[in-house]
Amino acid sequence: MAHPLINNAFYNAILHFEEDDDAQEYYYRVMDSVIERNGKKDTVRNQILRAYAMLFCDDIGAVAGQLAGPEDVEATADRLHTGNMGFDPKHWYRMQHHFPIIDEDNYDRFAALVISDLSAGPLRDAALNGGDMLLVGEVGSLYMTSEELKHQKVRTVSSSGLVLGGTEE
Repeated sequence: MAHPLINNAFYNAILHFEEDDDAQEYYYRVMDSVIERNGKKDTVRNQILRAYAMLFCDDIGAVAGQLAGPEDVEATADRLHTGNMGFDPKHWYRMQHHFPIIDEDNYDRFAALVISDLSAGPLRDAALNGGDMLLVGEVGSLYMTSEELKHQKVRTVSSSGLVLGGTEE
């Protein structure tokens, strides 16, 4: 089960971060919350960045417990799609959620969006009800020809392995 702070309210705060001061305050309050897991205290931000790194551990060379950094998130964001692969902004996760640039200022927010969507957002609901899933495409899928896109390797991602745990301190 995901941590109770990673919920639909948190997901919505990330979606409305740019235009709502209350959403920004809520986002930072959750991200900076201290939780305990397996007897160790940590922040929700670190747990989210670990879960994001786990999604791409083979691609970024992450070892268990490593945090995804700005370069890791930026390098992998273009590989995430919902439902179908391709250049269509409707399916390209990063553009669907208006993240044209991922850098030091927002990489953790993008990672939090992905993890909260898998844990408590529409992606979780869609996966449970047989709809769209989060797909991870090949490295460089933006530069593939249409024929390469049709034959690329794709894997689905579920929230079952992304457990943030503990109690709020």
